[in-house]
Amino acid sequence: MDLRLEVFLKVVEKKNFSKAAEALHMTQPAVSQYIRSLEELTGVKLLERTNKYVRLNKAGEIVYHHAIEIKELYTKMNHLLEDLTHKASGSIAIGASYTFGEYLLPRIIAEAKEQYPDIKPTVTIGNTTTIAALVLSHQLDVGIVEGHFKEVPELKTEPFAEDRMVVVACADHVLTRQQKSITMPDLIKETWILRELGSGTREAAENVFKQFSMSPQSIMHFSSTQPIKAMIEAGMGISLLSEWAIQKELRYGDLKILNIKEMPYTRDFSIVTRSPFQTKALSAFLDLLRRHRGLNDFKIR
Repeated sequence: MDLRLEVFLKVVEKKNFSKAAEALHMTQPAVSQYIRSLEELTGVKLLERTNKYVRLNKAGEIVYHHAIEIKELYTKMNHLLEDLTHKASGSIAIGASYTFGEYLLPRIIAEAKEQYPDIKPTVTIGNTTTIAALVLSHQLDVGIVEGHFKEVPELKTEPFAEDRMVVVACADHVLTRQQKSITMPDLIKETWILRELGSGTREAAENVFKQFSMSPQSIMHFSSTQPIKAMIEAGMGISLLSEWAIQKELRYGDLKILNIKEMPYTRDFSIVTRSPFQTKALSAFLDLLRRHRGLNDFKIR
């Protein structure tokens, strides 16, 4: 990778020429020279510099965005070349949406480490839209997401498993004691506690509301599933959640699935990749994932 780009990235990271020089084991004049050389190459100034700060200007933001991609591609190229003669090893950048990442991925990574001890996985958890974007920009090697996102030709999407979504309430909620089945429109006056826009779980809820032409009168939203479950347990409302996310609460009786005749609602987990060239480490991890396709052997007892 061009050393000028490496120096540029380090200056942006440290926001200071002296700290960047120290991290790179260079002199500050050498760092300044590399930045000047890069600016001469691009024909524009990239950094705004004062005695107090160093920050990107608009041109710098463009170069920084693509420099990150170049660095990721350069690293991946080296791993692919190393794989020609070595066994599965090295880093894998794995992304997952919250439901899969929090409740299923840890078991899969533990199995991967047992079978391939030289693999070094790093994990990013985010909503579906974020994970797909990170795979697209080469910052993640693979993503496992739920629901839909804006598909582009560069991304390969592979169906992986089905996820059942159910409406849940606290154990002593009046609706949990109702013997007859409930309909979705019966829940319009309830407070719905949902994930944020952009998450696959929120998309599922919006699809259910649209399917039954209902618009809840009260909605609260959180950026992860754990506080949603805590709010439901406290009797603050109901929610639509993945069965995978509530196994423990169902086992201990903290949450109950409401008897709604139109439920469950199903959605898909998908594997998302970009590069047609895969390191041995990534290929081994994908093979392991595919062996668990459907997740039938992952039922929580």
